[in-house]
Amino acid sequence: MIAGRIAAVALMIAGAAAGATAAEPLPSGTSYLSEGLRTQQLDEAANPGMLWVGEGARLWELPQGPAGRSCTSCHGAAADAMRGVATRYPAVDAPSGDLLNLEGRINRCRTRHQEAEAFAYESDELLGLTAFVARQSLGMPVRVETGGAAAPHYDAGRAFFHRRQGQLNLSCAHCHVDNAGRPLRGDTISHGLANGYPAYRLEWQALGSLHRRLRSCSFGVRAVQHGYGSPQYLALELYLAARAEGVPVEAPAIRR
Repeated sequence: MIAGRIAAVALMIAGAAAGATAAEPLPSGTSYLSEGLRTQQLDEAANPGMLWVGEGARLWELPQGPAGRSCTSCHGAAADAMRGVATRYPAVDAPSGDLLNLEGRINRCRTRHQEAEAFAYESDELLGLTAFVARQSLGMPVRVETGGAAAPHYDAGRAFFHRRQGQLNLSCAHCHVDNAGRPLRGDTISHGLANGYPAYRLEWQALGSLHRRLRSCSFGVRAVQHGYGSPQYLALELYLAARAEGVPVEAPAIRR
């Protein structure tokens, strides 16, 4: 089953590398990697992000908190219960009305059902579980809800994406729309899609969340860096997911 999903991802990446029309998804950031890095990403034995996936698989089975429940206690086998879940996030949590990404959903489950403390953002535990859950949707197309309760968050994320910020007075769109595909400091500017996160970035030499990358972007244009899990970055994450509609989940991807 894994081999089939990897083959599907490879085919979709190859198609995306040729570019996108109005009727096709935008190219994934993977299409801008070297052939060697693309091969490494697709090879589970060579992709360093799989180390975190393995940790997530262990935590999935581990009873935690005063409730003594594991993820398996509620959901059963992740390969079945979590298949397709990552394609739908960020999403609005109905009981609270909060916009949650995968990290937020995992922590909400911990506090609500395991009666355990939330994992810290960027901790190996949260990164591992997030990567493990996302991995179950490998090769499936991103398709988030942007209407209804999610609409205000989507609108806020779209406004953030197009708003000039920082001392450099640049918006996300200036790089990831106007200059996508162009070289920058030995790399190629992507369309800013988040379908590969959590991702192993070579500059970090570690797995990291999308919000870590967004903070780096904010720093790069000398703008305010919002907190991990902040409403601003959650709204932007939703908008980025909407831009990635139809693009396959690749987590954990490799990025430069």
